[in-house]
Amino acid sequence: MLTKAPRGTKDITPKDAYKWNYVEKKFRDICALYGYEEMRTPVFEHTELFKRSVGDTTDIVQKEMYSFKDKGERDITLKPEGTAGVVRAFIENKLYADTQPTKLFYITPCFRYERPQAGRQRQFNQFGLEALGSDNPSIDAEVIALSIQFFNEVGLKDLAVSINSVGCPTCRAEYNAKLKEYLDAKVDVLCETCLDRKDKNPMRVIDCKNPTCQENLTDIPYMIDHICDDCSTHFEKLKEYLTEMDVNFVVDKSIVRGLDYYKKTAFEIISNDIGSQSTVCGGGRYDGLVEQLGGPKGVSGIGFAIGAERLLLTLENNDIEIENPKSTDIFIATIGDHAKTKSFKLLKELRYNHISADNDHLDRSMKAQFKYSDKINAKFTVVIGEDELNNDSVTLKDMRASEQTTVKLSELVDELKKRL
Repeated sequence: MLTKAPRGTKDITPKDAYKWNYVEKKFRDICALYGYEEMRTPVFEHTELFKRSVGDTTDIVQKEMYSFKDKGERDITLKPEGTAGVVRAFIENKLYADTQPTKLFYITPCFRYERPQAGRQRQFNQFGLEALGSDNPSIDAEVIALSIQFFNEVGLKDLAVSINSVGCPTCRAEYNAKLKEYLDAKVDVLCETCLDRKDKNPMRVIDCKNPTCQENLTDIPYMIDHICDDCSTHFEKLKEYLTEMDVNFVVDKSIVRGLDYYKKTAFEIISNDIGSQSTVCGGGRYDGLVEQLGGPKGVSGIGFAIGAERLLLTLENNDIEIENPKSTDIFIATIGDHAKTKSFKLLKELRYNHISADNDHLDRSMKAQFKYSDKINAKFTVVIGEDELNNDSVTLKDMRASEQTTVKLSELVDELKKRL
Protein backbone atom coordinates (compact mmCIF):
# COMPACT_ATOMS: atom_id res chain seq x y z
CA MET A 1 0.00 0.00 0.00
CA LEU A 2 2.92 2.36 0.59
CA THR A 3 3.69 2.40 -3.13
CA LYS A 4 0.11 2.89 -4.33
CA ALA A 5 -1.65 6.25 -4.34
CA PRO A 6 -5.04 6.39 -2.55
CA ARG A 7 -8.05 5.59 -4.72
CA GLY A 8 -9.26 8.61 -6.62
CA THR A 9 -5.86 10.32 -6.70
CA LYS A 10 -3.39 10.37 -9.53
CA ASP A 11 0.27 11.28 -9.89
CA ILE A 12 1.16 13.82 -12.54
CA THR A 13 4.50 12.63 -13.85
CA PRO A 14 6.90 14.59 -16.10
CA LYS A 15 5.44 12.93 -19.21
CA ASP A 16 2.16 14.77 -18.49
CA ALA A 17 3.18 17.72 -16.31
CA TYR A 18 4.12 19.85 -19.32
CA LYS A 19 0.50 19.61 -20.50
CA TRP A 20 -0.69 20.97 -17.16
CA ASN A 21 1.86 23.76 -17.33
CA TYR A 22 0.65 24.64 -20.82
CA VAL A 23 -3.06 24.93 -19.98
CA GLU A 24 -2.33 26.68 -16.68
CA LYS A 25 -0.21 29.28 -18.46
CA LYS A 26 -2.89 29.76 -21.10
CA PHE A 27 -5.49 30.32 -18.40
CA ARG A 28 -3.30 32.83 -16.58
CA ASP A 29 -2.57 34.68 -19.82
CA ILE A 30 -6.23 34.91 -20.85
CA CYS A 31 -7.27 36.06 -17.36
CA ALA A 32 -4.63 38.80 -17.53
CA LEU A 33 -6.10 40.06 -20.82
CA TYR A 34 -9.41 40.60 -19.05
CA GLY A 35 -7.90 42.16 -15.92
CA TYR A 36 -8.25 39.20 -13.55
CA GLU A 37 -5.67 38.69 -10.79
CA GLU A 38 -4.75 35.49 -8.98
CA MET A 39 -6.21 34.55 -5.60
CA ARG A 40 -4.81 31.64 -3.57
CA THR A 41 -6.88 30.29 -0.68
CA PRO A 42 -6.19 27.50 1.85
CA VAL A 43 -6.81 23.93 0.83
CA PHE A 44 -9.11 23.50 3.85
CA GLU A 45 -11.73 25.75 5.39
CA HIS A 46 -14.23 25.64 8.25
CA THR A 47 -16.95 23.13 7.34
CA GLU A 48 -19.69 25.69 8.01
CA LEU A 49 -18.43 27.80 5.10
CA PHE A 50 -19.44 25.14 2.58
CA LYS A 51 -22.69 24.27 4.33
CA ARG A 52 -23.77 27.90 4.17
CA SER A 53 -22.57 28.56 0.62
CA VAL A 54 -22.85 25.33 -1.33
CA GLY A 55 -26.03 24.29 0.51
CA ASP A 56 -27.12 21.56 2.92
CA THR A 57 -29.27 19.87 0.26
CA THR A 58 -26.50 19.43 -2.31
CA ASP A 59 -24.79 16.11 -2.96
CA ILE A 60 -21.47 17.81 -2.25
CA VAL A 61 -22.40 18.65 1.35
CA GLN A 62 -24.49 15.55 2.01
CA LYS A 63 -22.27 12.89 0.46
CA GLU A 64 -18.98 14.10 -0.98
CA MET A 65 -17.08 16.38 1.40
CA TYR A 66 -13.88 15.31 3.11
CA SER A 67 -14.62 16.63 6.62
CA PHE A 68 -12.86 15.97 9.91
CA LYS A 69 -12.16 17.44 13.33
CA ASP A 70 -8.69 18.89 13.84
CA LYS A 71 -6.74 18.63 17.09
CA GLY A 72 -8.59 21.67 18.40
CA GLU A 73 -11.94 19.91 17.81
CA ARG A 74 -12.78 22.34 14.99
CA ASP A 75 -14.85 21.08 12.05
CA ILE A 76 -12.63 21.31 8.97
CA THR A 77 -13.28 20.39 5.33
CA LEU A 78 -10.96 20.00 2.37
CA LYS A 79 -12.41 22.41 -0.15
CA PRO A 80 -14.77 20.69 -2.62
CA GLU A 81 -14.96 23.75 -4.89
CA GLY A 82 -13.24 27.10 -5.27
CA THR A 83 -15.88 29.84 -5.03
CA ALA A 84 -16.69 29.71 -1.31
CA GLY A 85 -13.05 30.12 -0.27
CA VAL A 86 -12.53 33.04 -2.66
CA VAL A 87 -15.64 34.81 -1.39
CA ARG A 88 -14.55 34.21 2.22
CA ALA A 89 -11.13 35.71 1.39
CA PHE A 90 -12.83 38.63 -0.38
CA ILE A 91 -14.74 39.40 2.82
CA GLU A 92 -11.93 38.74 5.32
CA ASN A 93 -9.41 40.85 3.41
CA LYS A 94 -11.97 43.64 2.81
CA LEU A 95 -11.42 43.59 -0.94
CA TYR A 96 -14.89 45.09 -1.27
CA ALA A 97 -13.38 48.38 -0.02
CA ASP A 98 -11.18 48.58 -3.13
CA THR A 99 -12.27 49.90 -6.52
CA GLN A 100 -14.90 47.56 -7.92
CA PRO A 101 -15.41 45.17 -9.57
CA THR A 102 -12.89 42.80 -8.02
CA LYS A 103 -11.70 40.34 -10.67
CA LEU A 104 -10.04 37.19 -9.34
CA PHE A 105 -8.95 33.84 -10.76
CA TYR A 106 -7.62 30.70 -9.12
CA ILE A 107 -6.01 27.38 -9.93
CA THR A 108 -6.55 24.99 -7.06
CA PRO A 109 -6.87 21.36 -5.98
CA CYS A 110 -10.32 20.32 -4.75
CA PHE A 111 -11.59 17.20 -3.00
CA ARG A 112 -14.82 15.24 -3.30
CA TYR A 113 -15.56 11.69 -2.24
CA GLU A 114 -17.18 10.21 -5.32
CA ARG A 115 -16.68 7.25 -7.62
CA PRO A 116 -13.49 7.80 -9.65
CA GLN A 117 -13.84 7.68 -13.42
CA ALA A 118 -12.20 9.11 -16.52
CA GLY A 119 -11.72 12.84 -16.00
CA ARG A 120 -13.02 12.72 -12.43
CA GLN A 121 -10.90 12.05 -9.36
CA ARG A 122 -11.37 12.46 -5.62
CA GLN A 123 -8.54 14.95 -5.64
CA PHE A 124 -9.00 17.06 -8.74
CA ASN A 125 -8.00 20.49 -9.96
CA GLN A 126 -10.08 23.49 -10.94
CA PHE A 127 -9.44 26.61 -12.95
CA GLY A 128 -11.93 29.24 -11.94
CA LEU A 129 -12.61 32.93 -11.72
CA GLU A 130 -14.86 35.21 -9.74
CA ALA A 131 -15.96 38.75 -10.59
CA LEU A 132 -17.39 40.49 -7.53
CA GLY A 133 -18.93 43.91 -7.08
CA SER A 134 -21.06 44.33 -10.22
CA ASP A 135 -24.63 43.22 -10.86
CA ASN A 136 -24.49 44.39 -14.47
CA PRO A 137 -25.12 41.70 -17.13
CA SER A 138 -22.09 43.03 -18.99
CA ILE A 139 -19.81 41.26 -16.51
CA ASP A 140 -21.78 38.04 -17.09
CA ALA A 141 -21.08 38.36 -20.81
CA GLU A 142 -17.41 39.06 -20.16
CA VAL A 143 -17.02 35.95 -17.98
CA ILE A 144 -18.60 33.76 -20.65
CA ALA A 145 -16.48 35.36 -23.39
CA LEU A 146 -13.29 34.80 -21.38
CA SER A 147 -14.01 31.10 -20.99
CA ILE A 148 -14.71 30.73 -24.71
CA GLN A 149 -11.47 32.48 -25.65
CA PHE A 150 -9.54 30.22 -23.30
CA PHE A 151 -11.03 27.09 -24.84
CA ASN A 152 -10.41 28.39 -28.35
CA GLU A 153 -6.77 29.12 -27.60
CA VAL A 154 -6.10 25.62 -26.25
CA GLY A 155 -7.62 24.23 -29.44
CA LEU A 156 -11.31 23.61 -28.68
CA LYS A 157 -13.38 25.26 -31.38
CA ASP A 158 -16.64 23.30 -31.58
CA LEU A 159 -18.30 24.64 -28.45
CA ALA A 160 -21.95 24.86 -27.47
CA VAL A 161 -22.88 27.63 -25.03
CA SER A 162 -26.06 27.13 -23.00
CA ILE A 163 -27.49 29.87 -20.78
CA ASN A 164 -30.44 30.14 -18.45
CA SER A 165 -31.86 32.33 -15.72
CA VAL A 166 -32.54 30.73 -12.35
CA GLY A 167 -34.29 33.81 -11.01
CA CYS A 168 -33.80 35.68 -7.76
CA PRO A 169 -35.33 35.44 -4.28
CA THR A 170 -38.17 37.74 -5.37
CA CYS A 171 -39.48 35.50 -8.14
CA ARG A 172 -38.12 32.19 -6.90
CA ALA A 173 -40.37 32.05 -3.83
CA GLU A 174 -43.52 32.12 -5.97
CA TYR A 175 -42.00 29.70 -8.46
CA ASN A 176 -40.93 27.26 -5.75
CA ALA A 177 -44.51 27.16 -4.48
CA LYS A 178 -45.75 26.23 -7.99
CA LEU A 179 -42.95 23.72 -8.42
CA LYS A 180 -43.64 22.09 -5.06
CA GLU A 181 -47.33 21.78 -5.94
CA TYR A 182 -46.31 20.05 -9.18
CA LEU A 183 -43.89 17.72 -7.40
CA ASP A 184 -46.41 16.83 -4.69
CA ALA A 185 -48.54 15.37 -7.46
CA LYS A 186 -45.56 13.32 -8.69
CA VAL A 187 -44.38 11.77 -5.42
CA ASP A 188 -45.02 8.25 -6.73
CA VAL A 189 -42.42 8.67 -9.51
CA LEU A 190 -39.75 10.65 -7.65
CA CYS A 191 -36.51 9.00 -6.58
CA GLU A 192 -35.58 9.02 -2.89
CA THR A 193 -33.21 11.95 -3.33
CA CYS A 194 -35.82 14.09 -5.09
CA LEU A 195 -38.42 13.27 -2.45
CA ASP A 196 -36.06 14.90 0.03
CA ARG A 197 -35.21 17.79 -2.27
CA LYS A 198 -38.79 18.75 -3.13
CA ASP A 199 -39.35 20.17 0.34
CA LYS A 200 -35.89 21.60 1.05
CA ASN A 201 -34.86 22.89 -2.39
CA PRO A 202 -37.39 21.86 -5.06
CA MET A 203 -35.51 23.40 -8.01
CA ARG A 204 -32.71 20.85 -7.50
CA VAL A 205 -35.13 18.18 -8.76
CA ILE A 206 -34.64 19.58 -12.27
CA ASP A 207 -30.97 18.63 -11.97
CA CYS A 208 -31.72 14.99 -11.11
CA LYS A 209 -29.93 12.43 -13.31
CA ASN A 210 -32.16 9.52 -12.33
CA PRO A 211 -33.72 8.13 -15.57
CA THR A 212 -37.08 7.54 -13.88
CA CYS A 213 -37.32 11.15 -12.74
CA GLN A 214 -36.22 12.45 -16.11
CA GLU A 215 -38.80 10.33 -17.90
CA ASN A 216 -41.72 11.29 -15.67
CA LEU A 217 -41.00 14.99 -15.20
CA THR A 218 -40.93 16.13 -18.82
CA ASP A 219 -43.68 18.70 -18.17
CA ILE A 220 -42.03 20.17 -15.09
CA PRO A 221 -42.34 23.98 -14.87
CA TYR A 222 -39.09 25.88 -15.39
CA MET A 223 -37.84 28.93 -13.52
CA ILE A 224 -37.15 31.02 -16.61
CA ASP A 225 -40.84 30.97 -17.50
CA HIS A 226 -41.65 32.57 -14.14
CA ILE A 227 -38.89 35.13 -13.64
CA CYS A 228 -39.65 38.67 -12.53
CA ASP A 229 -39.20 41.78 -14.71
CA ASP A 230 -35.78 42.57 -13.23
CA CYS A 231 -34.44 39.08 -13.95
CA SER A 232 -35.99 39.15 -17.42
CA THR A 233 -34.35 42.50 -18.25
CA HIS A 234 -31.01 41.20 -16.98
CA PHE A 235 -31.27 38.05 -19.09
CA GLU A 236 -32.31 39.87 -22.26
CA LYS A 237 -29.39 42.29 -21.92
CA LEU A 238 -26.99 39.37 -21.43
CA LYS A 239 -28.22 37.89 -24.69
CA GLU A 240 -27.65 41.21 -26.44
CA TYR A 241 -24.04 41.40 -25.23
CA LEU A 242 -23.33 37.81 -26.27
CA THR A 243 -24.87 38.41 -29.69
CA GLU A 244 -22.72 41.52 -30.13
CA MET A 245 -19.62 39.37 -29.49
CA ASP A 246 -20.79 36.73 -31.97
CA VAL A 247 -21.20 34.14 -29.23
CA ASN A 248 -23.50 31.41 -30.45
CA PHE A 249 -25.71 30.31 -27.56
CA VAL A 250 -28.94 28.50 -26.81
CA VAL A 251 -31.32 29.00 -23.89
CA ASP A 252 -31.50 25.76 -21.92
CA LYS A 253 -34.30 25.93 -19.37
CA SER A 254 -33.02 22.85 -17.53
CA ILE A 255 -29.73 24.40 -16.38
CA VAL A 256 -29.98 25.04 -12.65
CA ARG A 257 -26.39 24.18 -11.66
CA GLY A 258 -25.70 22.02 -8.63
CA LEU A 259 -25.02 24.66 -5.97
CA ASP A 260 -27.53 26.64 -3.94
CA TYR A 261 -25.86 30.03 -4.28
CA TYR A 262 -26.69 30.64 -7.96
CA LYS A 263 -29.03 33.53 -8.88
CA LYS A 264 -30.08 34.90 -12.29
CA THR A 265 -27.50 33.82 -14.90
CA ALA A 266 -26.44 30.19 -15.09
CA PHE A 267 -24.45 28.77 -17.98
CA GLU A 268 -22.60 25.73 -19.28
CA ILE A 269 -20.10 25.28 -22.09
CA ILE A 270 -20.04 21.95 -23.86
CA SER A 271 -17.33 20.65 -26.15
CA ASN A 272 -18.55 18.41 -28.94
CA ASP A 273 -15.99 15.66 -28.52
CA ILE A 274 -15.32 13.00 -31.10
CA GLY A 275 -18.15 10.55 -30.45
CA SER A 276 -19.58 12.33 -27.39
CA GLN A 277 -20.22 15.63 -25.64
CA SER A 278 -18.39 16.89 -22.60
CA THR A 279 -19.31 19.76 -20.27
CA VAL A 280 -16.03 21.61 -19.84
CA CYS A 281 -17.22 24.67 -17.92
CA GLY A 282 -20.10 25.64 -15.68
CA GLY A 283 -20.88 28.77 -13.78
CA GLY A 284 -23.28 31.53 -12.98
CA ARG A 285 -24.20 34.52 -10.86
CA TYR A 286 -24.36 34.27 -7.07
CA ASP A 287 -25.80 37.60 -5.90
CA GLY A 288 -26.31 37.45 -2.16
CA LEU A 289 -23.53 34.97 -1.34
CA VAL A 290 -21.22 37.66 0.03
CA GLU A 291 -23.90 38.83 2.46
CA GLN A 292 -24.82 35.22 3.30
CA LEU A 293 -21.23 34.56 4.38
CA GLY A 294 -21.06 37.63 6.60
CA GLY A 295 -19.95 40.30 4.14
CA PRO A 296 -21.62 43.60 3.22
CA LYS A 297 -25.04 43.71 1.61
CA GLY A 298 -25.55 44.25 -2.09
CA VAL A 299 -22.23 42.81 -3.34
CA SER A 300 -22.94 40.75 -6.43
CA GLY A 301 -20.76 38.07 -7.98
CA ILE A 302 -20.41 35.75 -10.94
CA GLY A 303 -17.89 33.07 -11.79
CA PHE A 304 -17.17 29.71 -13.36
CA ALA A 305 -15.09 26.61 -12.78
CA ILE A 306 -13.26 24.37 -15.24
CA GLY A 307 -12.14 20.87 -14.28
CA ALA A 308 -8.52 20.56 -15.37
CA GLU A 309 -8.63 16.77 -15.67
CA ARG A 310 -11.81 16.94 -17.75
CA LEU A 311 -10.26 19.61 -19.97
CA LEU A 312 -7.10 17.60 -20.67
CA LEU A 313 -9.19 14.51 -21.41
CA THR A 314 -11.33 16.55 -23.80
CA LEU A 315 -8.21 17.81 -25.60
CA GLU A 316 -7.02 14.23 -25.93
CA ASN A 317 -10.41 13.06 -27.23
CA ASN A 318 -10.27 15.79 -29.87
CA ASP A 319 -6.75 14.73 -30.96
CA ILE A 320 -5.33 18.07 -29.82
CA GLU A 321 -1.69 17.50 -28.99
CA ILE A 322 0.30 19.73 -26.67
CA GLU A 323 3.91 19.91 -27.74
CA ASN A 324 6.41 18.83 -25.10
CA PRO A 325 8.80 21.78 -24.77
CA LYS A 326 11.44 19.65 -23.05
CA SER A 327 14.76 20.49 -24.60
CA THR A 328 18.23 21.17 -23.22
CA ASP A 329 20.20 23.92 -24.91
CA ILE A 330 23.58 22.24 -24.54
CA PHE A 331 25.01 18.98 -23.25
CA ILE A 332 28.65 18.97 -22.18
CA ALA A 333 30.33 15.61 -22.71
CA THR A 334 33.60 15.27 -20.80
CA ILE A 335 36.68 13.06 -21.06
CA GLY A 336 38.42 12.36 -17.80
CA ASP A 337 37.90 13.49 -14.23
CA HIS A 338 39.83 16.75 -14.57
CA ALA A 339 37.72 17.87 -17.56
CA LYS A 340 34.52 16.95 -15.71
CA THR A 341 35.58 19.01 -12.69
CA LYS A 342 36.49 22.02 -14.83
CA SER A 343 33.19 21.76 -16.74
CA PHE A 344 31.25 22.78 -13.64
CA LYS A 345 32.46 26.36 -13.90
CA LEU A 346 31.17 26.44 -17.48
CA LEU A 347 27.86 24.85 -16.44
CA LYS A 348 27.33 27.54 -13.82
CA GLU A 349 28.10 30.32 -16.29
CA LEU A 350 25.70 28.86 -18.85
CA ARG A 351 22.87 28.49 -16.37
CA TYR A 352 23.36 31.95 -14.92
CA ASN A 353 22.95 33.23 -18.49
CA HIS A 354 19.67 31.30 -18.69
CA ILE A 355 21.06 28.71 -21.07
CA SER A 356 19.87 25.27 -20.02
CA ALA A 357 22.83 22.93 -19.70
CA ASP A 358 23.51 19.42 -18.50
CA ASN A 359 26.32 16.95 -18.19
CA ASP A 360 26.91 13.32 -17.29
CA HIS A 361 26.46 12.16 -13.70
CA LEU A 362 26.89 8.41 -14.25
CA ASP A 363 30.44 8.23 -15.64
CA ARG A 364 29.18 7.04 -19.02
CA SER A 365 31.42 6.29 -21.96
CA MET A 366 31.70 8.95 -24.67
CA LYS A 367 29.36 6.97 -26.92
CA ALA A 368 26.81 6.67 -24.10
CA GLN A 369 27.10 10.40 -23.36
CA PHE A 370 26.13 11.23 -26.94
CA LYS A 371 23.18 8.84 -26.71
CA TYR A 372 22.10 10.60 -23.54
CA SER A 373 22.44 13.95 -25.29
CA ASP A 374 20.00 12.70 -27.93
CA LYS A 375 17.70 11.35 -25.21
CA ILE A 376 17.34 14.74 -23.53
CA ASN A 377 16.88 16.41 -26.92
CA ALA A 378 19.92 18.67 -26.54
CA LYS A 379 20.21 21.35 -29.21
CA PHE A 380 24.00 21.45 -29.03
CA THR A 381 26.73 19.16 -27.73
CA VAL A 382 30.38 19.81 -27.01
CA VAL A 383 33.16 17.49 -25.89
CA ILE A 384 35.64 18.79 -23.33
CA GLY A 385 38.83 16.90 -22.55
CA GLU A 386 42.41 17.79 -21.68
CA ASP A 387 43.18 18.93 -25.25
CA GLU A 388 40.18 21.27 -25.30
CA LEU A 389 41.14 22.76 -21.94
CA ASN A 390 44.73 23.27 -23.04
CA ASN A 391 43.85 24.74 -26.44
CA ASP A 392 40.82 26.81 -25.34
CA SER A 393 38.93 25.43 -28.31
CA VAL A 394 35.95 23.06 -28.66
CA THR A 395 33.82 21.66 -31.43
CA LEU A 396 30.21 22.82 -31.03
CA LYS A 397 27.86 20.35 -32.68
CA ASP A 398 24.40 21.49 -33.75
CA MET A 399 22.42 18.28 -33.09
CA ARG A 400 19.49 19.20 -35.32
CA ALA A 401 21.38 20.55 -38.31
CA SER A 402 24.23 18.02 -37.88
CA GLU A 403 26.74 20.85 -38.33
CA GLN A 404 29.94 21.43 -36.39
CA THR A 405 31.74 24.69 -35.58
CA THR A 406 35.01 25.32 -33.80
CA VAL A 407 34.56 27.80 -30.97
CA LYS A 408 36.92 29.12 -28.34
CA LEU A 409 35.99 27.57 -25.00
CA SER A 410 36.17 31.00 -23.34
CA GLU A 411 33.69 32.35 -25.95
CA LEU A 412 31.25 29.42 -25.84
CA VAL A 413 28.64 31.20 -23.72
CA ASP A 414 28.53 34.25 -26.00
CA GLU A 415 28.31 32.03 -29.09
CA LEU A 416 25.39 30.08 -27.65
CA LYS A 417 23.59 33.29 -26.67
CA LYS A 418 23.78 34.38 -30.31
CA ARG A 419 22.50 31.07 -31.63
CA LEU A 420 19.72 30.62 -29.14
